[in-house]
Order: sequence, then structure tokens, then C-alpha cells
Amino acid sequence: MTDPVAAVADRWFQPESAPDASTRIFLLHYAGSGASVYHDWPQLIPADVSTQCVQLPGRQERLKEEMFTDIGPLVDTLADHLSAELDGRPYAVFGHCMGALVAYRLTVELHERGEQAPLLLGASAWAPKGFRTPPVEQLQLPQADLVEWARGLGSLPEAILNDTEALDMMMPAMRADLEVCASYEDDDAAVPCPVVTYSADHDPLVDPQAMESWAPRTGSYLGNRLFRGGHFFLHQETTSITADFVRLLLGRAAQARSAH
Repeated sequence: MTDPVAAVADRWFQPESAPDASTRIFLLHYAGSGASVYHDWPQLIPADVSTQCVQLPGRQERLKEEMFTDIGPLVDTLADHLSAELDGRPYAVFGHCMGALVAYRLTVELHERGEQAPLLLGASAWAPKGFRTPPVEQLQLPQADLVEWARGLGSLPEAILNDTEALDMMMPAMRADLEVCASYEDDDAAVPCPVVTYSADHDPLVDPQAMESWAPRTGSYLGNRLFRGGHFFLHQETTSITADFVRLLLGRAAQARSAH
């Protein structure tokens, strides 16, 4: 008989794209979305690197589960599940916007617990300083106004923006995730691994110099890759981002093997 607690725990992670791979990447989605935003990644990545998407509660197959609205409990719970998921293989963590915030705090939390640290942290469209977190008042806007705000970011395809049923399903997650972002208070915490960042030149949520704030957070800041586009450049630049991130990860994995 299936343990219902274990079954729920498994929902935090989508199946690995290549279970036999020697290295893997955990992917964290942005606010209002779900694991499906990374559906293009596996086909762009070498067979010896596996991708595994984190699926937060309250969306897609976890639609009926209670959503988190505070960064602390979210990170603590995710760290519990990721610790159980780790199997000794080297891994990296990558996130876009809220996903980058969660990836950062997850890496800090795992380090504080003495767990295996990632070889690499990839942060896209979010930085510890210079990120324009939507104010709490934004969360109370009527749905039509929130949709217009999202349209201004280039966050949603017009097909979804014009689909009332899809919006009704998505907006609760969007509001909850924005609460998560608004609840974050920076404490200058450092991570025990290299960091590489990705940003766009017309992102209304990220100040031009914001990515420089990552440098003091790591002993090895690998720099920022600047793309043309708005906040959701991730989808237009998937090929470039995956190629760069995997190259860095495999380089780190090779160094780790030679060190042993």
C-alpha cells in the first residue's frame, strides 16, 4: 500500500529527465507558474546531465494543495524534501525570478544544515539587491489590474491573458508567490558554491547594476550574462542559457572529480 505522506513528498519533484545521469540540475519556476516552464530544457542538455523540476504546491498536478505565502516555511519544507532526494551525485540549482530567490535561500539553508551543497547556483532575473519586489498593495489588486501588470512584464502569452478560465486557475498561485517574494528580508547570507547570473536589458524588475550584488555572496562569482529582452527572457534565450549553465556545471564536476 502506498504511503500517502511519501506520495505527497514525491510531488515536490518532477521525474528526472535522465535518471542514470551522473550530474543533475534542480530547476525552480517563477511566480505564478509551475514546473512546465522548463519543458524545453531536457532536449537541450547532454544525456549525462539530468534535469529535475521542483513543483511547488498550488499549481498543475498540486493544484488543490495549500500554497506557501512566506519564504521561511517554504524554504524549510523544500530543504527537508531536497535533503531526502539527494543521493550523493553532484548537482546544481537554477531558478528564475522567485525561483532564483528560493534557490538562493535553499542553498543557504542546506549549507547551514551541513547537507551536500550544490556545485553551482544559477540565478536568473533576481538579485539580493536591486530587485524591485512588487509591494504588498500589488497583491490586493483586482484580477484585471494584476493581469495588466503581468502583461507589462511580458510574463504571460496573450493566449493565457485572454483565457478567463486559465487566469482563474493561475492567479491564486501568482498572488501567493508574490506574497512569498514580499516576505523576504535580506540578511547578506553567503552561499558555499560559485554563482552565475542571467539578466535582460529591459527587465522592469531588475536594476541595471543589480547582479553585481551577487559578488559578495559567494567566494566565486562567475559573472552575469546579459541578454536583450524583458523579464521573461528565459524563454527566448533557453538555448544560450542552458548551454552556458551546463558548461559551467560540467567544468565544476570535472574539478570535483580530479580533487578526489
